[in-house]
Amino acid sequence: MKKVGVAILGLGVVGGGVYSILTEKSEFFKKTQNLDITVESVMEKNVDRALSLGVKRENIASSIEDVISNPNVDIVVEVIGGIEPSRTFVLKSLMSGKTVVTSNKELFAKFWPELEEMAKKMNAGLFFEASCVGGVPIIRTLQDGMQANVIESIKGIINGTTNYILTKMTEEGWSYEDALKEAQRLGYAEFNPTADVEGFDATYKLSILSSLAFNTKVSFENIYREGITGIDKDDIAYGKAMGYTLKLLGIGKNTPNGIDVRVHPTFIRNDNPLASVNDSFNAVHLVGDSVGEIMLYGRGAGALPTGSAIVSDIVFASKHDDYYYTPFKNSTGGNKETKFVSDYKVKYYMRLSVADAAGVLSKITGVFAKLSISLKEVKQISAEEGKAEIIIITHPCYESAAKKTLEKLAALDEVYEIKGSIRIEE
Repeated sequence: MKKVGVAILGLGVVGGGVYSILTEKSEFFKKTQNLDITVESVMEKNVDRALSLGVKRENIASSIEDVISNPNVDIVVEVIGGIEPSRTFVLKSLMSGKTVVTSNKELFAKFWPELEEMAKKMNAGLFFEASCVGGVPIIRTLQDGMQANVIESIKGIINGTTNYILTKMTEEGWSYEDALKEAQRLGYAEFNPTADVEGFDATYKLSILSSLAFNTKVSFENIYREGITGIDKDDIAYGKAMGYTLKLLGIGKNTPNGIDVRVHPTFIRNDNPLASVNDSFNAVHLVGDSVGEIMLYGRGAGALPTGSAIVSDIVFASKHDDYYYTPFKNSTGGNKETKFVSDYKVKYYMRLSVADAAGVLSKITGVFAKLSISLKEVKQISAEEGKAEIIIITHPCYESAAKKTLEKLAALDEVYEIKGSIRIEE
């Protein structure tokens, strides 16, 4: 039976989950995987917390040097988060020849090339299943389950905090502010929720996933990003009545003109499988040219779901000495031959507050006509006296044309406000 020693950097929510799984299921791993996995070291500032979890005092390291100099440690698990000191700790671990398992999507999205270069140099493993979509095994699916396919698209709900907020706004009619407060109370959202609600977290994850899906480096800087802070519950309600559900989606498409990657609030049809993914759950929908459609669904965060993904990497690394590295050019600047599409085609939902007067609708539709945007649906809704709201659904149009249209509409005297503009994926 193979003995494997593990060190855990950080015993927060996720680190504590990893420790619990490894210690409570040690006999299970012996029986099912023929592996004797032991936690040989932990690095945690809060010594009392470590002791309360059952860590022996002699196994609590005070520095990264203590961890990497321990000959019984084969695999280092980084679950601290952020860039520093995580980056330094991971690099030092790799430099010492230790295999690293990390859940740190920001670190990985920003420093993947540097980390992988060091792993290659030292013939060490670098695993990151838990960096994207929590306990859902999306990384291994892309690396080891889709080899027969050219992946055509990847679309996903990859941030549980925003999905919880949008679910409450959709199902309960809550305002964004109230839904955010409840997400914070439950621990889904941080005190400073910017990374989640402005789409940064989803952008880091989409960078990693689309790089693997399309076999080329997709930097987070190549991804269009738009968060949910400007979403109005009225737009969600109007969309719902028209057969749409609003989600913050990470979207990647491998098109003949290049790679189209973006994160933004998106209306999808109510019968789309992603529309039924609610609360803090995540899901990823893949389309491969051989297999067709695949969807993976599960919890995107939490101690045990994320711990499950980390432990899966520990087990995988323990049973495979031929470590996997990316087959594409994984450099900071990416592959200059890779083309990206910024002016993609998409349908739009728009809601305008306008003067309730004769000829206004004609003037508005004329703006769309001048920019060659055809309209699928137009609805007028009565508002306060002298005002009306007009809801417009377009046929697919170029993003640049939609932006110009919104600018020209906002400049009309008869248009008081652009109250909402949301892209539609079908």
